[in-house]
Amino acid sequence: MEFHATTILAVRRNGAVAIGGDGQVSLGNTIVKADATKIRRLAEGSVLVGFAGSAADSFALMERFEARLKDHPANLPRAATALAKQWRTDRALRRLEAMLVAVDARHMLLLSGSGDVIQPPDGILGIGSGGNYALAAARALAAHTDLGAARIVRASLEIAAGIDVYTNTNITVEELECET
Repeated sequence: MEFHATTILAVRRNGAVAIGGDGQVSLGNTIVKADATKIRRLAEGSVLVGFAGSAADSFALMERFEARLKDHPANLPRAATALAKQWRTDRALRRLEAMLVAVDARHMLLLSGSGDVIQPPDGILGIGSGGNYALAAARALAAHTDLGAARIVRASLEIAAGIDVYTNTNITVEELECET
């Protein structure tokens, strides 16, 4: 059986960055948990992380990312690059099936298992089973409304939950003020 576990969306807009995720974890076609929290604060609250993929793999990856953040304080891109290098070269890490979205006051990054560290050009990033639905909704809302980052994240995740059977409306949203 395959786990389908998440929709994560991040939006940077109007002096704030918000990241949110739904609460559903599914095993095959069964919902095994409806209220999981997939958004975490790291680095004394200055970095927000959302994870998608296998729960155990996601937590293992997040722990390693937190260690890289301690090695490179206040430098999210450098910590992400250090993790990506480790992810590609460490045999155990290469087998992890997870992705992370990390945001701070200045940066928004996607970290993938293939060693990618990607910064979206438009300040909107979605991952997970409903990530593309939420991404499309967020881009439309950003282009055609004056909503703030947190409201776009919540509305877009609700839209994704109406389309993707592996996404629910038990949504967690966290927000930080931006420096630029």
